[in-house]
Amino acid sequence: MADTKVVFIAFAKEDEGAKNLFLGQRKLTDTPYDWTDMSVKEPYKSEWKERVRTRVRRSDGVIALISSDTAAADGQLWEITCAVEEDVPLIGVWIEDGFRTKPREMGSAKCDAWTWENVASFIDSL
Repeated sequence: MADTKVVFIAFAKEDEGAKNLFLGQRKLTDTPYDWTDMSVKEPYKSEWKERVRTRVRRSDGVIALISSDTAAADGQLWEITCAVEEDVPLIGVWIEDGFRTKPREMGSAKCDAWTWENVASFIDSL
């Protein structure tokens, strides 16, 4: 079995249901990766920001679940910013039909449709 990959999941708190479905997909297959997510309670506290940066830095990659709620999700945008600043591989996954606005915080990272093939390809590239 390949090494386990640690993937940080960045999501807007309004998208927690989609995040749970996304993570549930992993249980349907024998995929060699693990994930970390930090549900945002108080994203503006410096301790939270330090913990996020540490966890992002320790991750092999970051998957940002992108929806129409992302633009106002300060916590998620901070997580994405950390991935870019720490040079951790990052991909956005569209989780809302018809919504395709990429957050500027993602820089040159790409966004893809929510398919197992796209997710697996990103994880395999780590």
